[in-house]
Amino acid sequence: MLAVPALALAGNWPLAAGLIVGERTGRAIRRPVVQGMISHAGEQVGSGRAFGLNESLDAAGATVGPLIMALVLAERGDYRFGFAVLLITALLCLGTLIATQRTYPNPQKFEPSADGQPSGLPRAYWLYVAGGAMIGFGFVDFSLIAFHFQKGGGIPTNWIPVSYAVAMGAGAFANLLLGRLFDKIGFAVLIGVFLVASFSTPLVFFGASSLAFLGMVLWGINKGAQDTLFKPAIAGLIPPRRRSTAFGIFDTGFGIAWLVGSICFGLLYEKSIQVLVVISVLGQLVSLPIFSLAKNASQRSRDHGLIQTSRNDNTIDQSR
Repeated sequence: MLAVPALALAGNWPLAAGLIVGERTGRAIRRPVVQGMISHAGEQVGSGRAFGLNESLDAAGATVGPLIMALVLAERGDYRFGFAVLLITALLCLGTLIATQRTYPNPQKFEPSADGQPSGLPRAYWLYVAGGAMIGFGFVDFSLIAFHFQKGGGIPTNWIPVSYAVAMGAGAFANLLLGRLFDKIGFAVLIGVFLVASFSTPLVFFGASSLAFLGMVLWGINKGAQDTLFKPAIAGLIPPRRRSTAFGIFDTGFGIAWLVGSICFGLLYEKSIQVLVVISVLGQLVSLPIFSLAKNASQRSRDHGLIQTSRNDNTIDQSR
């Protein structure tokens, strides 16, 4: 949390690069731990709602933070001062974390013990990992989108930061709704959202200004839904003591696929934007049947567990 404000003190690019790597490394370490704690709280408020609220707050921060930096630059024209201002939010974050840890030192106590559950990672989980990797592969990074806009795409250069803020704002509002819908409707929400959001790519790369902004709205919803919907779907498959590990493996697979996709799209951009768009959309659509297989495998595993529990109960009754 202190790495970004420390950029105010960076006097050369190697130090700045080191701080950025440090911030990304810290994020990679904390994400699966945070997601594991949120999954425990989901037992109290609903898993979809818990992850949706978390992702909405994250998107809200991603919207407000750049706007604060833009305001500082407009007033002072000083990047160093802008990064120094972010020290306030970093300290607020750390203070909130300390207060929460003292109030709720054991998040696992939010849900019943699952000592009798198997400790392995089931087949349904690995199917979710594969489906998530396809979403990651087909998801175009904003850096390439911004580059396209700057080269004369659908959005004027001075509106590029605004398009990102619009995407994050749309994601923040949508995630609360998606989380609640997931708790009420379930798996169908995941399929519907990624089916619609996969078409953000053609809107962004081929659309005029209004359609490009619509594409950025869908892009923001897609980005937010990746945590709002994937994690509660996975949490129900994994015993509490293994969830942080499961989330870490999922994020690793997603990140590697996103890296591979980003490299491919960067190379394709100079060759054929049409091919880039087709591969992006198809890559994300391929994930949908994989998610359906994961859902079916999860249901079979759950039914098998119920049957096994019933048999055990009958055995106990007979012995009595």
